[in-house]
Amino acid sequence: MAELNGNPVTFEDLQALALTNYGHFTFMRVQDGAAKGLSLHLDRLVRDCRIVFGVELDRERTLSYIRKAARDVSGIFGLRVTIFDPALDMQRPGDGKNPHVLVNLRPAGTAPPTPLTAKTFTFTRDNAEVKHLGLHPQLRLRRDAQLAGFDDAVFTEPDGRISEGATWNLGFIAQDGTVIWPDAPALPGTTMLLLQSLDAPSHITAPVRLPDLPNMAAAFATSTTAGVRPISTLDNVQCPTKHSTLAALRDAYTAIPSERL
Repeated sequence: MAELNGNPVTFEDLQALALTNYGHFTFMRVQDGAAKGLSLHLDRLVRDCRIVFGVELDRERTLSYIRKAARDVSGIFGLRVTIFDPALDMQRPGDGKNPHVLVNLRPAGTAPPTPLTAKTFTFTRDNAEVKHLGLHPQLRLRRDAQLAGFDDAVFTEPDGRISEGATWNLGFIAQDGTVIWPDAPALPGTTMLLLQSLDAPSHITAPVRLPDLPNMAAAFATSTTAGVRPISTLDNVQCPTKHSTLAALRDAYTAIPSERL
């Protein structure tokens, strides 16, 4: 189902998304009417709206649309909030000053994610700090990775620093058990931010380059969809998928209380 500003969406409403595809979004996993990091998702929508449209998004009104769309839905499901201006024209993107709120619901998987394999590519997302709608480059590289026999793509900077996955963050575990978050342009994902807010295990942010991978005790992906997911292969480097810090991260993430919609 989908609603635009709290009303059933029409074909005409979606033309700007299909033809111009300018805007931003967030995605959360809802279970029993609550979502981990709900406040962070709303923070993202407000922050990104300033960057993408130059206007202030009404946080409470947006939350009311989310609540309305999810009101009669039970169980576990994915909820995406897309901010775009249906009146925006490709020739005049500067005129987009009236962003609308599109809420989509979809089924969500419940099975534990299997370890991930990934191939690296030199690539930096445009406006890496924004979760915007320009997904073609990421999906193209994800496709290239899958055609090469991997599950997904990981991006590196021209100087070799590892940054992020195609639609997820990644982290590493040092030999002493410290969690290392790559110091490179990347989306500040809500799952990553929730984990970084924990007191334990210890976390640092530091550059991680491809030659550093064999010295890492483990690697993992983080996302709203999968939580904390082990990475088993990065290019030709095999990564252990079992580690005490990795287990502690998963347990700590599971224990983070969800926020009621």
